[in-house]
Amino acid sequence: MDVRQLRNFVAIVDSGSLSKAAERLHIAQPSLSAQLRGLEDELQTQLLVRSAQGVTPTDAGKALYRHARVVLRQMEQIRQEVREGGGSEAGPVAVGFPTTIASILAVPLFTRVREQYPGIRLQIFESMSGYIGELLANGRLDLAMLFRDSETRGISVMPLFDEALYVLGGHRVCAAIYADADDETCALTALANVPIVAPSATNGLRLLIERSFAQANVELNIVADIDSLPTLIDIARTGDACSILPVSALASRDPALRPPSRRIVGPHLQRPASICWSNSLPVGSATVAVRECIAGLIRELQTEGHWKGITLR
Repeated sequence: MDVRQLRNFVAIVDSGSLSKAAERLHIAQPSLSAQLRGLEDELQTQLLVRSAQGVTPTDAGKALYRHARVVLRQMEQIRQEVREGGGSEAGPVAVGFPTTIASILAVPLFTRVREQYPGIRLQIFESMSGYIGELLANGRLDLAMLFRDSETRGISVMPLFDEALYVLGGHRVCAAIYADADDETCALTALANVPIVAPSATNGLRLLIERSFAQANVELNIVADIDSLPTLIDIARTGDACSILPVSALASRDPALRPPSRRIVGPHLQRPASICWSNSLPVGSATVAVRECIAGLIRELQTEGHWKGITLR
């Protein structure tokens, strides 16, 4: 087994098809198929399941993919650090952000890393928190912001802040929420049976909303499952339904295009947020530098009033 085989295997899994991987790698498909057969013979196990729809990794293939990702990233870090001078902060660092956090943190992080660590090539992934967690577990990310504050097997956690949740919009269907112009809060009981749009049932935020309403014995009326942050905000802005989100979700929006919002109280709805990384792999100096940038930026954005609704740990 060599690095070339690992790189090609990762490309096959990422592409979901031998033909697409061959085109991406500029290799003849029969040659790529022969490489795959050789790898399976060497490891004495089937790595991929082939079908008319493409290829998917077996459990053994998933394990090889995860380790191959780690090896390839470390090889890139070695090349970069040797090129830049041993021990310097250089090389690729892959970071995953849930969409609401990316909306306020991704651009400042890009700017800060470019200014302070020009040798680091930042890779930013933005998606739902559950998928970001999967990417971290599979070795595709060096760092991930996740909504948790306790360690799990193989994952180290640095809690950074607690994030309050707000009710957005819904002024047409529940004018009582905004009746007092001076009040910046909304009691959870005021949302009883109010039309709400929320992420789908597997999303962590949705689970938190459902659990909080159930514990407070408040009737939850979800009228649509929306796995798109811009769409959730746009619907809330129409006033025909509410959405429950952190106020940071509005950070990149023109203030004139933001729906009205109130922090939910009685009880407070909030969730912890942490920077996470694999504790089964060595953490390079570039990854440490980006991790420190993230923590520092969060402190700055909160202190300067740009990131509202969070309480630093």
